[in-house]
Amino acid sequence: MTPGLSFRRFGVASLTLAAALAPLAAASPVLGLTAAAAQSSQRDAAAEQFVQTEASKALNILQLGSDAEKIKQFRTFVDRVADVPKITTFVLGKYARSISPDQYKQFAVVFREYASNVYESRLDDYHGESLKVTGSVVRKPGDVIVTSNVLGGQQKKPVPVRWRVLQSGAGWRVVDVEVNGVWLAITEQQDFVSTIDNAGGNVGVLIAQLQKHNQEAQAGRRS
Repeated sequence: MTPGLSFRRFGVASLTLAAALAPLAAASPVLGLTAAAAQSSQRDAAAEQFVQTEASKALNILQLGSDAEKIKQFRTFVDRVADVPKITTFVLGKYARSISPDQYKQFAVVFREYASNVYESRLDDYHGESLKVTGSVVRKPGDVIVTSNVLGGQQKKPVPVRWRVLQSGAGWRVVDVEVNGVWLAITEQQDFVSTIDNAGGNVGVLIAQLQKHNQEAQAGRRS
């Protein structure tokens, strides 16, 4: 399976809060969504406001005329809104427990650059869409699914988008995004684990593939 396929599935909808998007993800196997949580009627106004506010900031960045400034501000935005270290651990799945410290450091660098390259290649897909938060479901205190719709632009009808956000000492952080029934971080983990499985458990193969993707992206920007 090609690493990163899941990133490319989301288009403009995911760009509204990159989160997600790009490195978007989560802390550990606690990501799984339970039926009991889905049936909760409790809402969290603070989590809803976080998503609405940060989505608006992301959309403002996407309207910048300078591509260089847009990319610079978007990278800063993602580092602030998404929990990148948790994402990095989560997408490795079962291999996060066996990867060596040196390999993890190497993976963290290439994955962060890879994720940035993927969403930066989609920044021009924005065509004036907006996002409106419609509600939330509290899975447990500090762990909330925020529901929203992406509207306008080239969207003929509202596109439902759900945000998994966790609360920490630093405030809320996006840990996953769902578009069309597909959770980005969970799907990315499946892609990466499949790649490592097919390489006989060699995490170095995934790192090499991400490095190759990064080199190709850099060459494309220079051309």
